[in-house]
Amino acid sequence: TMAAVMSASLVAPRVAKLGARAGKTASLKATPVRVARAARTSTVAGAAVDNETGLKMARDGIKEAASENLLTPRFYTTDFDEMEQLFSKEINPNLDESELVAILQEFQEDFNQKHFVRNDSFKTAADGITGEARRIFIEFLERSCTAEFSGFLLYKELGRRLKKTAPVCAEIFTLMSRDEARHAGFLNKAMSDFNLALDLGFLTKNRQYTFFKPKFIFYATYLSEKIGYWRYISIYRHLQANPDDQLYPIFQYFENWCQDENRHGDFFTAVLKARPEFINDFEAKLWSRFFCLSVYVTMYLNDHSRAEFYESIGLDTTQFNMHVIHQTNKTTAQIFPQVIDTYNPKFKEHLDKLVVINTALAKAESPMEKAPLVLGFASNLLAIALMKPIDSGSIDFVEDVSDPAFMY
Repeated sequence: TMAAVMSASLVAPRVAKLGARAGKTASLKATPVRVARAARTSTVAGAAVDNETGLKMARDGIKEAASENLLTPRFYTTDFDEMEQLFSKEINPNLDESELVAILQEFQEDFNQKHFVRNDSFKTAADGITGEARRIFIEFLERSCTAEFSGFLLYKELGRRLKKTAPVCAEIFTLMSRDEARHAGFLNKAMSDFNLALDLGFLTKNRQYTFFKPKFIFYATYLSEKIGYWRYISIYRHLQANPDDQLYPIFQYFENWCQDENRHGDFFTAVLKARPEFINDFEAKLWSRFFCLSVYVTMYLNDHSRAEFYESIGLDTTQFNMHVIHQTNKTTAQIFPQVIDTYNPKFKEHLDKLVVINTALAKAESPMEKAPLVLGFASNLLAIALMKPIDSGSIDFVEDVSDPAFMY
């Protein structure tokens, strides 16, 4: 899942409780209403609109892609020539070939080959989700699908470009693109349960691509995969303990699904270890904190702008987000040389202020209204960035393994 700074991913890592829990249950048990194909869309101000949700349509059955902004999942490109050098054993002798082969063999096992198999419960559950809840659920599926597809595109191109210089890594990237394509396809098929879908081919050709240098790709993809893991496994465990909140069967697939994210993250751990300069100097510490900040803030703002979704499956949005951030931060501390102190009370205070400002920004219309809000937003980001960080990093790069920094 590439969405984290990306969107975080993961990804990573959902419909709306618009009223009392009893109301939610009643809507799930209501008799599905089949809408005639001809009546699904109408034209408003020259644009096709889905009658059930008010979402804009590109054409019949195909949803118009959401507008791009700082918080939407992005498509990424990089300097592929530099990538070829980074993964060349001749140029980069630190690459641990035996570890990479072991990782490749694990990907070749394809543990989830037969996992993503749908059944009739998907369409039945979708028919029971109506009104505003239906719109929010479709938006969740769209964002998730776009994020997974973003990873597929990047990994596929890396797999193609590295075939000659680094065949082992090339095959790993190709197999990771297989996983991401499988996830994106499963999510897009889920959208069809709601009589909509994304035109992924159109997105490939028409969406704007963001350029990141290779080392930034490594930081960002590592974080997006690991935060995707913690999002998926946390939602899965919650719904296993609270089956009445299981609105749609896709969540039942999250346990095995998240292991794909975890394996992807482990590969990028090996890649980062092969380039010590990416994780053991002053500049690396600054970039590590920057990407942690970007990913955590993006997830927090995105999820709080759709809090109804998380509440609908019985989650407290803030508690869920802080749990995912804490767990991701602990995992990230095993490889990044510095991480944000997410347990510092000031961290959450600034996140909550950012939510308030972001909500106001969405409503502001004139530059005069937006200017002080943008300044306030920037000042809170800076305040988090200037908080005292936690020294961390891979145990492979320290002499004193009893250092408390590495027990975080």
